Amino acid sequence: MIGYYVHHHGVGHVTRACQIASHLQSPVMGFSSLPRPRSWPGEWVELPDDVSDDPRDPTAGGLLHWAPLGHPGYSARMAVLSQHMGRLDLMMVDVSVEVSLLARLHGVPTVVVAMRGDRSDSAHRLAYDCATSLLVPWSASFPEPWWPSRWTEKARFVGAISRFDDRPSACLPTNGSPRRVLVLLGGGGHDMTPGMLSDIGARTTEWEWTLRSVDAPSPDLWQDLLGSDVVVCHGGNNAVAEVAAAGRPAIVVAQDRPFREQHHTTDVLERAGICVGLAGWPAVEDWPRLLDTALERGAAAWSAWNPRDGALQAARHLDALATGEWS
Repeated sequence: MIGYYVHHHGVGHVTRACQIASHLQSPVMGFSSLPRPRSWPGEWVELPDDVSDDPRDPTAGGLLHWAPLGHPGYSARMAVLSQHMGRLDLMMVDVSVEVSLLARLHGVPTVVVAMRGDRSDSAHRLAYDCATSLLVPWSASFPEPWWPSRWTEKARFVGAISRFDDRPSACLPTNGSPRRVLVLLGGGGHDMTPGMLSDIGARTTEWEWTLRSVDAPSPDLWQDLLGSDVVVCHGGNNAVAEVAAAGRPAIVVAQDRPFREQHHTTDVLERAGICVGLAGWPAVEDWPRLLDTALERGAAAWSAWNPRDGALQAARHLDALATGEWS
């Protein structure tokens, strides 16, 4: 049995989990504060909430990320996880330092999903060092250069993972008038102000803009992607992977996240020339130039970012570890 812990923030973690779990040969048990996804293939344990507005020493003096003292929800959460550890051959963690360490202390091999950004803090180093393996949702061609060799040696680079990886991308839309821009805002928060899109639209009258977000979801995101000449999205793993799967010219804008995760992503995208990667929302007057640059760069380089079999490769890795190949 493979245990699979899914972080509740945003939608990227649970989307990735469902994609990987759909390819597993081993039985899988999900753990999360989130309700069970409709597509989840195995058991699902909904964990007690551990949110607190006034936590007591939640980081243990900086050694951990979230382990508040005297918090009934947190204690119950870890107790529920512990009750199931005896059933597990492997624990996949996406993501939590504390759950990773709990599994390891129970003697369960752990796979930790690596995240971009500066993970050199004590808590991340402890979790990554204790992990049996690191599952890395980017290609080895685009490494985090600061990683110590001990992490790289036990890393499994599978490339980006998208729910659309099994769908063939189509030809780019013909360059009619107006051209089409799709804006994707993430569930983890964004910097776009209410009037920003209308101001940009006034500066780019030859472009037609469509906004999709948690509050205004797409009825068919794949068709929205295929019907766009340029996609503007945040720098989250999930959003970037889906743009890559569709093979669209893009402008990827980093949003503020812990450990500057999205900034690291947009930086490597820009340096590799895959798309336009930005550290923040640009000025209104910059958009005509940026849209032209995105078209000029095209979409051919996305194939190196997303090999379109990342979920399958991740599942094969987990199945092998669950059967004892970690030893």
